[in-house]
Amino acid sequence: MPSKGSQTPPDSGENGFLAQFSASDEQREWFSPAPPGYQKGRTKYVVVIGTVMSGLGKGIFNSSLAKLLQDKGLAVAPIKMEGYLNVDSGTLNPFRHGEVFVLSDGLETDMDLGTYERILDQDLSRKNFITAGQIYSEILDRERRGGFLGRDVQMIPHVTGTVKLKLRQLAMTGGPNGAPADVVFVEVGGTAGDYENGFYIEALRELAFEEGPESTCFVALTYILEPATLGEQKSKAAQLGIKRLMESGVQPHVIACRATNPVNEKVMQKIGMFSNVPMKRIFSMHDRESIYVIPDAMRTSGLDREILSILGLHDRVDVTREDIARRAWNDFSAKLASPRSRRVKIGVMGKYASLRDAYASIDKAIEHCGIHLNAAVELHWLDTSALDSAAKVRDTLRDMDGIIVPGGFGQRGVEGKIRCVEHARTTKLPFLGICLGFQMAVIEYARNVLGLADANSTEFDPATPNAVISELPDQKKLEGIVGGTMRLGGQDVALEAETFAAQLYGATKVRERFRHRYEVEPAFIDRLTSAGLHFSGKHPTQPIMQVLELAVGDHPCFIAAQFHPELTSRPLHPQPLFMGLVAAALARKHPDAARDPLIARWLHAPAACATA
Repeated sequence: MPSKGSQTPPDSGENGFLAQFSASDEQREWFSPAPPGYQKGRTKYVVVIGTVMSGLGKGIFNSSLAKLLQDKGLAVAPIKMEGYLNVDSGTLNPFRHGEVFVLSDGLETDMDLGTYERILDQDLSRKNFITAGQIYSEILDRERRGGFLGRDVQMIPHVTGTVKLKLRQLAMTGGPNGAPADVVFVEVGGTAGDYENGFYIEALRELAFEEGPESTCFVALTYILEPATLGEQKSKAAQLGIKRLMESGVQPHVIACRATNPVNEKVMQKIGMFSNVPMKRIFSMHDRESIYVIPDAMRTSGLDREILSILGLHDRVDVTREDIARRAWNDFSAKLASPRSRRVKIGVMGKYASLRDAYASIDKAIEHCGIHLNAAVELHWLDTSALDSAAKVRDTLRDMDGIIVPGGFGQRGVEGKIRCVEHARTTKLPFLGICLGFQMAVIEYARNVLGLADANSTEFDPATPNAVISELPDQKKLEGIVGGTMRLGGQDVALEAETFAAQLYGATKVRERFRHRYEVEPAFIDRLTSAGLHFSGKHPTQPIMQVLELAVGDHPCFIAAQFHPELTSRPLHPQPLFMGLVAAALARKHPDAARDPLIARWLHAPAACATA
């Protein structure tokens, strides 16, 4: 029989960890499940817990720190742990929780997973995201099947034990190509003291104890107030927040101080004194021009070396790889600071325009393009709900050099989006449609080119006689269910050769991420195509349209995708469809830009993009 706490039980896989409670030791209270083959102490853990308030950037801090260790040749695996009872993020309102980020395997997650993927340039999976709903559902399902051998099921040890198992499973397979991770980076949603995440913090305290010395680094991310009326930084709220974390049994090793301005030494001294953390391990995470300069700031402050010391990882560093990775990132970050003389305005025509986080990935995709094209791209978040006439659309878009019609659900703002698409098509304003934006482009074309004035989607008008957009056949069997009924995750897209889409991607087969329930009705495809709407991207084997465009003679940049291209944009690898849009906007606003090789590569036809 395994000894307490550290050894692998005989059957401790996905479902077998409950075998620790066998008939002979059912009274044992120490519950430390681990997958078969797990080596205690091999994988280290960095845990970031917030204090004072949520939304301060735990994911940004965690992913930036993870990148520094990744650059050193270490295999890293991030995980976000949410306290809400939802099984995933799919049904959450963007106004409450920001955008839903879809992983390649189809899981709908928190927007922080997008931050991890972008900064680490690493595709994540459902192993990298857990919710209280997932944990409780799994435990209750096992209880109903008699998996607890008659024991009373409790928060401790069963819930905390399940959390520890999830982390150890990720440690075993979270590295590149399913290899073990050197470091698991854990982000706990919410703040210390929240009821809903208390069991996570307790599980992590237990994990640190069980894994032993140099196994776990706890980071407290706090907030330094700077009231305008006082004109100075105040640390009391931060002190109390960290104290709340310490009361739960967690002693932080590192403090990250979120603030508007650089945190001064006096405040850091106070924080260090009341948290037992030395000054060299207190990091000022103040507002910067971009989140992408934070890794360099951490490296300059020596925070990466401190983490290596806390976790005993200096002997695993690959110096040659670190030099190569640092140069590549420095080349990118240097462009952030370089002056950009060409400026363009792009409108994002959505219904969540008042909340930037609702379109966080679009924001980042555009930022990536601006950096690579050496352009200042100014995004304007425009609510389509009030655009009830062509005149209002014309006035709203008068100063725009391009527009994006993003995804969304529900009927509000839809007619305004259709009017925006019509304006972009008829005035040759560069246009990119995403998911619902793709569908709006089909409806607009059917109405105004085919002459089907009542063309619509069955999502908005189930009785429409010209349903050019209708529900996916497989989804029609799931009527009445809201969560998990869509086409989700990575899917292959076949691009027609010598089209704008194929030019942008430089390929005829790509893989992108989907999140939709409706598609182009096959009965209308031939009519739309004959009228000039070119479906340049399709499902490899089914009559499912996935990319549309207009020919260069008809429009300089009119392209839309049923998938969400923003989800795959990375700082060092900007997304091609966004590059095409921004390049076209630049050529429209600055005719000389069409002669710039950096920009011309992404243009449908340079001469067609420039306006008189």
